[in-house]
Amino acid sequence: MIPSEHVWRVAIVHDWLNQIGGAEYVLEVLKEIFPAAPVFTSIYDPKRMPDAYRQWEIHTSWLNKLPGIAAHHQWYLSLFPLAFEEFDFSGFDLVISNKSAFSHSVITPPETEHISYCLTPTRFLWQYQAYRQREGLGRLANALFRRTLHNQRQFDRLAADRVDHFIAISRAVQARIQKYYRRESVVIYPPVNTDAFQPTVHPSADYFLVSSRLIPYKRIDLAVQACTNLNLPLVVAGEGRDSAYLRRVAGPTVRFLPRQPLAKLRTLVQNCRAFLFPGLEDFGITPVEAMAAGRPVIAFAGGGALDTIVNGVTGEFFHEPTVESLVDVLQSFDPADYDPAACRAQAEQFAKEKFQAKLLTFINEVMERRAQQRK
Repeated sequence: MIPSEHVWRVAIVHDWLNQIGGAEYVLEVLKEIFPAAPVFTSIYDPKRMPDAYRQWEIHTSWLNKLPGIAAHHQWYLSLFPLAFEEFDFSGFDLVISNKSAFSHSVITPPETEHISYCLTPTRFLWQYQAYRQREGLGRLANALFRRTLHNQRQFDRLAADRVDHFIAISRAVQARIQKYYRRESVVIYPPVNTDAFQPTVHPSADYFLVSSRLIPYKRIDLAVQACTNLNLPLVVAGEGRDSAYLRRVAGPTVRFLPRQPLAKLRTLVQNCRAFLFPGLEDFGITPVEAMAAGRPVIAFAGGGALDTIVNGVTGEFFHEPTVESLVDVLQSFDPADYDPAACRAQAEQFAKEKFQAKLLTFINEVMERRAQQRK
């Protein structure tokens, strides 16, 4: 909650509300901090979002009326910056954009502070090849998008200058903000629901675990092939367009499960030998959840994993995105070398309450400087 002495009028800007993921969990926690804040977003499909969102004050752009946009917002990506520019933030003291795409493009009045909580600079523009793989774009979509990339990158770079303060979710994202936007930022790690995962007294530790969407950039193939080569037990929980391929390359020690509800996922995590995290992520919530359950993590040494995992204490890194590199770590890995209490303690550094406290401290400092400058 906002400290009682503050009476700021706050608005939250979110890219789109047609899917659930880590960005939406951040949004929900922002709403806990600022329950009266209206949410401004490009599109909103109540049927695809939690029922609790229907109690919020949500303002959508004209994009929300376009045919098929809730299911296929990628078709309209070139229009999103224009839509965000048309929102009116007159009368607000503070705007917080929860940004992975275009929400930082909003135009705020001179008297309004704009803090962008940056999940990543617009991936569609600055990491296009990775985005194309992630979204499974075909030839036609690729050809259409490529024709507009140059102009949209120019716009996105200029839009970043409208932001007063950037917050990055990891050091990797902080480096991207500097590279693509030429802006300084502070790092405040995103919230993780660590209370949902607790260590068990006697974990069975008889399998390795992956829990993820099964799509190419997640690199689940590395885990499947490495465990197949070593005849190690692996449970893969998740669904996605890579599922058929992964099942083809998997050996008999690999077991596939559909996406699991929280209660069953918690049990799987609590009893795994180690959680495998072979992809390159901006932050990575699932490794923190595994550590919250007292289990070590084996991760690719890149992205947010470098911020969350303590090598040799709460897990191990493999340093090349190859089967051979992961095999080398798995061959020498012993779960008994890792203290569940140490894993849990590391995870608690990323608990929701830590995020809320650090964010409010930062906002208080920003708004205090703003007040001093206007005296």
